[in-house]
Amino acid sequence: MKTAVVTGGASGIGLGIARRLRSNGFHVASLDLNPPADDDFAYRADVTEPEQIAEALTAIRGKLGPVTVLVNAAGVDGFKRFQNISFEEWQRVIDVNLNGVFHCVHAVLPDMLAAGWGRIVNISSSSTHSGQPFMTHYVSAKSAVNGLTKALALELGPSGITVNAVPPGFIDTPMLRKNEEARRLGGTVEDHIQRTPVRRVGTPEDIAAACAFLISEEAGYITGQILGVNGGRNT
Repeated sequence: MKTAVVTGGASGIGLGIARRLRSNGFHVASLDLNPPADDDFAYRADVTEPEQIAEALTAIRGKLGPVTVLVNAAGVDGFKRFQNISFEEWQRVIDVNLNGVFHCVHAVLPDMLAAGWGRIVNISSSSTHSGQPFMTHYVSAKSAVNGLTKALALELGPSGITVNAVPPGFIDTPMLRKNEEARRLGGTVEDHIQRTPVRRVGTPEDIAAACAFLISEEAGYITGQILGVNGGRNT
């Protein structure tokens, strides 16, 4: 049985992915700033801190074995006019959304190289297709994740490792509802549903299904791809 690590796996999209991979027969451990106390395979780690990642992975390997599947779902958003973003705020969004991916891939890559097999899926954002006002730091970081995905796919393919990205569209998560309450969405969730061709909001399970496919053996010939899951909002 293969072992998967999902970052940001305590809630929202990350939790949906962790649950789906468990149902598909993987050993699954999650890394999160706020891991649930009732999950023996949830570990507290800040993805911007390599030492914390390494400590968690040591524990995971001890319980579940080498890690050959990584889903980078940890992320932080931000809403502010560009001219009002301090460099510290800019750096924080870059640190979590981009550098966190760097640190986690670095940490698990030796296991994948030793196995001659691996799957990496990076959760980016549909805003990388369309842009988004007042989120320049977030869009920049997630766009870089797409670029990192493509470059890593070329580099790691000969070692049996595929690397793909899933940019979610409008997904019903606690973060989305929080931003709706703060009037940051340019309308309500229902307003956005009416602008979505399939006429519904996405769910974490929609993203999890895409990740599960990209991680499967059937997807072994797919790498370096950006698979949008957005209900047709971006094509």
